[in-house]
Amino acid sequence: LALNLRRQRRTLRYVPESSQDKIIADADVFETLLKTFKALFINDFSRQADILALLPEVKCQYLELLTVKQKRSKVNSCDHQGQHVFSPEEVLFNTLGFTVSRDRSSLVSAGTGVFVTKGFVPKGTVVSMYPGTVYRKHEPIFFQSLGNPFIFRCIDGVLIDGNDKGLSRSVYRSCSRRDQLGPFHMSDESWLTATPQNPLAVGQYVNNCSHEKAANVCYQEFDVPGHFPVELKQYLPNIVYSHDIDSHLRCVVLVTLRDIKQGEELFSNYYTVVS
Repeated sequence: LALNLRRQRRTLRYVPESSQDKIIADADVFETLLKTFKALFINDFSRQADILALLPEVKCQYLELLTVKQKRSKVNSCDHQGQHVFSPEEVLFNTLGFTVSRDRSSLVSAGTGVFVTKGFVPKGTVVSMYPGTVYRKHEPIFFQSLGNPFIFRCIDGVLIDGNDKGLSRSVYRSCSRRDQLGPFHMSDESWLTATPQNPLAVGQYVNNCSHEKAANVCYQEFDVPGHFPVELKQYLPNIVYSHDIDSHLRCVVLVTLRDIKQGEELFSNYYTVVS
């Protein structure tokens, strides 16, 4: 407790129990994630053979999508040696029209921040995700929380640990590998590295707004529906701490409050009361 009192509680929100934080509809969040993850999957198509071998119907659907995107007349197999592979950031730009990345914050004492490095982001757009291990109320998070400025509190008390170092890192990797089903990854570990395969998974580094830097994004909670495609779960940067939970996976996305231009840093408000 003493260790935590010395640090700013960066992501703790104080909100009434009846509050909702929906800036855009859940359906819009779902469609954005689905569109982005499908593009990432197709871009990495040649490495998805093990998954597609178990999902023949899905394989045919992606073959058709790949044909359209690559402007080919025929696609005969899963082995596309001639396919040009883009970086995740390029896929994001080609899909949503912008890229985001971590860099030194424009705030002197803030350390790392998140910037729109290319393109344009319209108001009401999902611009990043808050990765990490998801804890229900009363689940053990004490030791992970010591000196940890990346604990995000949801409206209903669910916590997301977005720290990519130390014990938090080890817990996430352990839970992720625990839930893997054969070739099917239920979450994405790459956000723990400098090169995440899901380029949206940098939201834990979005800094708090200041008098000089007004908030231009806000957090929005999103429960991943049960019908989310299993082959795309490998891009979800969240995992539950307890695998026996009979509920949807909680994710948090960051949604733009205004149009954001190339070169701008993202700022949120950790203490906004949502009503």
